[in-house]
Amino acid sequence: MKKVLCFGELLLRISPSPVNDAEKNPFTLYMGGAEANAATALAGWNVPVKYCTVLPDNFMARHVIDYLDFHGIFTSSILFGGDRIGVYYLERGADLKGSMVYDRAHSSFAELRRGMIDWDKVLRDVSWFNFTAISPALNERVADVCLEALEAASKKGIVISCDLNYRSRLWKYGKEPIEVMPKLIEYCDVVMGNIWSANSLLGTSIDEKIHQKGKRSDYLAHAERTAKEIIDKFVKVKSVANTFRFDSDANELKYYTSLFTDGKSFHSTEHNCEGVVDRSGSGDCFMAGLIYGFYNHHQPQEIIDYATTAAFGKLQEHGDATGQDILTVKKKTLEN
Repeated sequence: MKKVLCFGELLLRISPSPVNDAEKNPFTLYMGGAEANAATALAGWNVPVKYCTVLPDNFMARHVIDYLDFHGIFTSSILFGGDRIGVYYLERGADLKGSMVYDRAHSSFAELRRGMIDWDKVLRDVSWFNFTAISPALNERVADVCLEALEAASKKGIVISCDLNYRSRLWKYGKEPIEVMPKLIEYCDVVMGNIWSANSLLGTSIDEKIHQKGKRSDYLAHAERTAKEIIDKFVKVKSVANTFRFDSDANELKYYTSLFTDGKSFHSTEHNCEGVVDRSGSGDCFMAGLIYGFYNHHQPQEIIDYATTAAFGKLQEHGDATGQDILTVKKKTLEN
């Protein structure tokens, strides 16, 4: 069976421990990285998935690989090189506004260059290639490696997906996102993000007064316009998903999504909750849900319902990657 390949930087996340454990262990270490999070979810949902990244050849990398192997992720495409694994510090995983600090300069992945990865070998048993906008945001060399990978995957007829993660803390190497991302999205079949990240990364139009309107119907209508604009601009793109996550001062959260595919819009139900355990990785879980549905040839409404329920469920889990299994997600989907 052909595999899904997730390509991107693996990160270690350091956060303050939960209150009940903080006195004994003030900090907790989590495995992070958007693409690794998506791979973990897919492996848990019985999708054959392998992960391609670069790690230093040391004891920490061995522990990381053991962790990925344990979760059923194929690790044969991981390269060894460089001197360090990237790290990020997240003050409060449950607070969207919590402080985040990246420490990933000169990481093994950031030192990637075109020609270092044998893409013909890596893609030999792959039918789906997934990456995010985080990788090309690191530096121009990594952006060029992403292009190299997309060129190779496209020649093999592999389905390509991209999560339009926009990180304002990145993109510091003299290139604006709009100078880099459109060239990469030209190769994509499935694009996921939100109306604001699409505006920042691809230059799609944005209604500056959308928040003043504030209705779900207005946001979903905007999502459809953004999706159509992306599909019109990038002829290979067939499906575009948009997510909406809103927080109130009362710690209430509402979450819903849309999927535009085959010329039609499909919407999830609105999910609501009070209090969130950890917001990290929810979008990665949603991306994995989309891949899971398309990979298994599910109907569009089933795809968006599963991906949305999984992403919302991730908000109640500690760490960056979900541990929800298929039955758990499907049961919650039926409840909604």
